[in-house]
Amino acid sequence: MAEKIENNKVQKTEEEWRQELTPEQYHILREKGTERAFTGEYAHTKTPGVYLCAACGQELFASGTKYDSGSGWPSFYEPMDGAVETSTDRSFFMTRTEVHCQKCGGHLGHVFDDGPQPTGQRYCMNGCALDFKPDEK
Repeated sequence: MAEKIENNKVQKTEEEWRQELTPEQYHILREKGTERAFTGEYAHTKTPGVYLCAACGQELFASGTKYDSGSGWPSFYEPMDGAVETSTDRSFFMTRTEVHCQKCGGHLGHVFDDGPQPTGQRYCMNGCALDFKPDEK
């Protein structure tokens, strides 16, 4: 089925998402799961490029904003303009700020106020929710 876009947002049924994503990607992006720390593909990537949403291809983070937070998940101090949205997550008896893709609504991870300057924020993302496009030489 062709991708339906409404109000600049990707619209798909859960069955369509299940067919397009791996089981782990579906669990993280659509069911708000979390991968185990230090297991994600991009935790230690240092190659210049752009990190994309694994569900819809939206450009999310420039590699220049990535840093090693020691958390075991890819961490960034700033998303690309308009790439992500946030909402309050009150699961697991705590309040956190969930980060999701602006284009498809996929769950990416959480943002915390303990990151480096210039923003002081740590966008702690699930590597499985990301794809990577290296810079062209």
